[in-house]
Amino acid sequence: MSVLLSTALAVTLTSCGGSSTPSTADKKAAGYPLTLTSCGKKSEIEAPPQRAVSLDQGSTEILLSLGLADRMAGTGTWTDPVLKGLEKDNAKVERLSDRYPSFEKVLAQEPDFVTASFLATVSKGGVADRAKFTELGVPSYVSPTDCAGKDNTGDGDGRRVKTLTMDTVYGEVRDLARAFGVQKRGERLVADLKSRLAKAKQDIDASDTTLLYWFSDSKAPYIAGCCGAPGIITRELGAENVFDDTREEWPQINWETVADRDPDVLVIGDLTRKSQTAESAKNKIKFLESNPVTKNLTAVKKKRYVLLSGQAMNPTIRTVDGVEQVADALREFGLAK
Repeated sequence: MSVLLSTALAVTLTSCGGSSTPSTADKKAAGYPLTLTSCGKKSEIEAPPQRAVSLDQGSTEILLSLGLADRMAGTGTWTDPVLKGLEKDNAKVERLSDRYPSFEKVLAQEPDFVTASFLATVSKGGVADRAKFTELGVPSYVSPTDCAGKDNTGDGDGRRVKTLTMDTVYGEVRDLARAFGVQKRGERLVADLKSRLAKAKQDIDASDTTLLYWFSDSKAPYIAGCCGAPGIITRELGAENVFDDTREEWPQINWETVADRDPDVLVIGDLTRKSQTAESAKNKIKFLESNPVTKNLTAVKKKRYVLLSGQAMNPTIRTVDGVEQVADALREFGLAK
């Protein structure tokens, strides 16, 4: 980007939101500026954001669930249709791209706050390095679910040093609610998620049941390790992940190893994106039932499939949906006491 363009963008971004009347601005700015720390970096927010851009579906759905569609200027990076119940609000917000939008396209929205669910989104190879937003005076926030207790220095999707819990997701909800000055909405959302989680796991014991989580790719499948969002689902229901001996977030594991471990149930990501092979559940099941290595798996022979959205298998508010859906399926399969 040229120096001239950078300067012009900086001027534009600095002036964003300046049209409010003094009384409105003063009223909205109570409690500001505030500082949010995420993934080791601090961002100062001068006033409640009015033109936020959410760069990952997980953070988008939190903002929409907090009733903030009117303060969002764009979204990007989608794996699934939007969470049920949020369709109307989501339709009000411009979708910049189904995948990573360009840095220039994001800046064209004149954002005053940028959110992301993954460090990769605001790193080299993603939309732009987080530092570029900082240089232009745009505060940014990255979900703690992708960095707290997680090592992202190697290849792949990182490694969990500490086991992820829903408390970290609740922390993200509270952080974003605080950034926008809607703390009460945040607490209501957290309370609802906790209530649903408690109800989903009530009177269920799946301690004799083994699960495998397949996110994407048929050639070199991404299978869940012990301690990310699928780990939350597994632990809440008292089940066992057949690959709970790896702390890699989504290691690529060959089908022969999967066959050796022969899980009771296959939890399958039903994605609408098309960046990998076998993204949809339909294509995954077609592969499983025709491949000579997988067609004799216990779960395949008995058709014990649980179909989850990609977002339910990522650490998001939809992980609670994952707990609910897996719990219902285990009861249906007769695998939960």
